[in-house]
Amino acid sequence: MSGRDPGRRRALLDAADTVIMRDGPEASMAAIAAAAGVSKPILYRHFRDKSGLYQALADRHVHMVIAQLRPGFTEAGADLRHRATTTIAAYLELISANRNLYRFLFHRASAEDTRTRSHMTSLGRSLGEELGERLAAERVVPDPVRAQVLGHAFVGMVQTTGEWWLEHPEVDRARVVEGLVEVIAAAVSPRSGTASHAAGRS
Repeated sequence: MSGRDPGRRRALLDAADTVIMRDGPEASMAAIAAAAGVSKPILYRHFRDKSGLYQALADRHVHMVIAQLRPGFTEAGADLRHRATTTIAAYLELISANRNLYRFLFHRASAEDTRTRSHMTSLGRSLGEELGERLAAERVVPDPVRAQVLGHAFVGMVQTTGEWWLEHPEVDRARVVEGLVEVIAAAVSPRSGTASHAAGRS
């Protein structure tokens, strides 16, 4: 977006956020443009096209979520259960507080646009890689390949479970967190690793 005013771009994204938080997946480009005080062509011009706007919104919010989660799973000196509990609870709180935005990005934008879907996938993959690298670096999972497998598995598991939980608000969040932490703790325990290797040999 060379030559575009970054402040104007931020203002347009702010307007999009306001409409999406209000309307969720039904938010229209016309409503976003109206909230920003511009026409749809002008709105798209700042982002090349609608896909560019979707990707800018994904970047803005997924990176913000990752930044808020990172302190939980990188907390020095804390045991795995504590870090997993802190991180998962924070994630569920974020998507619950911003469910219209979550649904817009993961349902509307990703369904409408293959580039956005690919972009969202790559952002999730980068978090899985980062988590896998940390599991290996801290020797929680000494085998780097297995650490990567588990890192990506944990990210996908928490994301899909979080989406299920949004549809079942009657389920206590603490219970969801506890269940996910139990799975993570079992997956990285030495006993589960030994059992899986033995099963493979048999």
